[in-house]
Amino acid sequence: MDGNASNDESCNIDWDTDDEREIGNFPPSSSSSFSVPNGDVNAGSGEGCSSAGSAKFRLIYDMKFPEELVLKAIEQIGETEDFESLLETVLVLQALKDSPEPQQCVHSDQCSSAYDDGFLDDLSDSDSWCESSIADTTNSETVEDKRVLALTNMEYSVQEALIAIDRCGPEASVAELTDFITAAQMAKADDVFYKELPDESKKKRKLYELEVLKKKKRERGAYVAAEDETIRLPIPMVGYGVPTAEGSIVIHRNLPEAAIGPPYFYYENVALAPKGVWDTISRFLYDVQPEFVDSKHICAAARKRGYVHNLPIDKRFMLVPLPPRTIHDALPMTKRWWPSWDTRTKLNCLQTCIGSARLTDRIRKALEDYEDDPPKHVQKYVIDQCKKWNFVWVGRNKVAPLECDEVEMLLGFPKNHTRGGGISRTDRYKSLGNSFQVDTVAYHLSVLRDLFPGGINLLSLFSGIGGAEVALHRLGIRLKTVVSVEISEVNRNIVRSWWEQTNQKGTLIHIADVQKLNADRLEQYMASFGGFDLIVGGSPCNNLAGSNRHHRDGLEGEHSSLFYDYFRILDLVKCMMSRR
Repeated sequence: MDGNASNDESCNIDWDTDDEREIGNFPPSSSSSFSVPNGDVNAGSGEGCSSAGSAKFRLIYDMKFPEELVLKAIEQIGETEDFESLLETVLVLQALKDSPEPQQCVHSDQCSSAYDDGFLDDLSDSDSWCESSIADTTNSETVEDKRVLALTNMEYSVQEALIAIDRCGPEASVAELTDFITAAQMAKADDVFYKELPDESKKKRKLYELEVLKKKKRERGAYVAAEDETIRLPIPMVGYGVPTAEGSIVIHRNLPEAAIGPPYFYYENVALAPKGVWDTISRFLYDVQPEFVDSKHICAAARKRGYVHNLPIDKRFMLVPLPPRTIHDALPMTKRWWPSWDTRTKLNCLQTCIGSARLTDRIRKALEDYEDDPPKHVQKYVIDQCKKWNFVWVGRNKVAPLECDEVEMLLGFPKNHTRGGGISRTDRYKSLGNSFQVDTVAYHLSVLRDLFPGGINLLSLFSGIGGAEVALHRLGIRLKTVVSVEISEVNRNIVRSWWEQTNQKGTLIHIADVQKLNADRLEQYMASFGGFDLIVGGSPCNNLAGSNRHHRDGLEGEHSSLFYDYFRILDLVKCMMSRR
């Protein structure tokens, strides 16, 4: 489920958001120019305002506002005698003008020095080592200011612009905002969205509009959970407990009533998703709270994941033999060359790509000039790169990325699971980086062995390379029927090969596109073998993982929105089985 990490050369972050580019392409306002001859304000095509209106405009100038702001306000609201509207617009424009300029990014080829070991220890879930959250680094206040100006240049009012941004959210594009305003106007929704405020409220409106941008952006500027986001990541990340971690194991929990009953379901995705994502996932999956587990408490590699499921949590057990717990247990040949100043005992998240040969050679050259331990700054540079790319020591001053068979072992798959069949080395890394950690998943699914002694009917959505199937098989649970939905032909071939190599006696059905699995097809399958006992899957994390800095769009992203297909199919199966 991990997105591709960034390259090793630099931390290239695009500081201009799509909204800023879009606003930059807007033509200048087509409104007529304004001038103030002899202190009088003339608007439109040379026709003067009424004497009462001119007096009010002069009153605005007398309040010592900059002339360009008054002209801009007149340009926006048009010819009007509404002194209140003009004053409000001038005040808002003044607030926009006073907003701070966005800070510039300073890049460095040696950007690893800006991060301490604690940050890199949390580099799980494809959070690229040099990643800074867009919400933390982009001056979002300036983005909203520009959208307000763009909308007012399009002859929408400041009030309409502010309401549209508030309703559509901080990431809405100018096109989305204009669609919102136009739809409200066409639907004659003024009573709903633009209701005239009581006199008492009118007195407070100007102060609100002066502060609304800064207030909202102070709340949104730091990339932290919003007030309505209730799900927080636990520390330590051990879910309801794991046998290898300190602390008690929880054996009872109360499930929401809608989640109880067949089938059992099990959903997985990256723990470090954008704010609000896990609240949405939980809400759709019958308000079941996620169980967050970092696989470093079970094996030698970190993998921070959230699991939403309705499985029992008592009588869980680990797979035997237990997975290696440390790097040296998993890769004993590296111990001979491991320097004392590299204190790692666990690997970070196993990703879909590996560090380059050029980088490993750069590390060799950085170390070869020193007979004894290198200076502290060299040690830090090397360790930062090793943590980022999961390099291990294979010789004196020599580091190397993990081999595919080593990644298979660390993730709990059988040897050569992804090898052969015309599969490239690159595809092997990609498939493994997107997979389950089998020992962790097997620990959660272990409760099913006593519940289904005769075997299980499995609906495996987004199957990948069959992590759930491998876990159930290693638990000794017979796979009677498996409907495997996976778009990648490479991954389907891996699962088919594993099915044949392990002499499975059940039925394996492959489907390529999850969106084509509809009610009729589900009814057909369920009629033939009596329904599904377990629905398992982890929808793509491309738009959730921290390394995807440019398209980290949450559950609305092109790929990660497939979560809603997981819920759609699960809900269909639950309804069909309840009728049976």
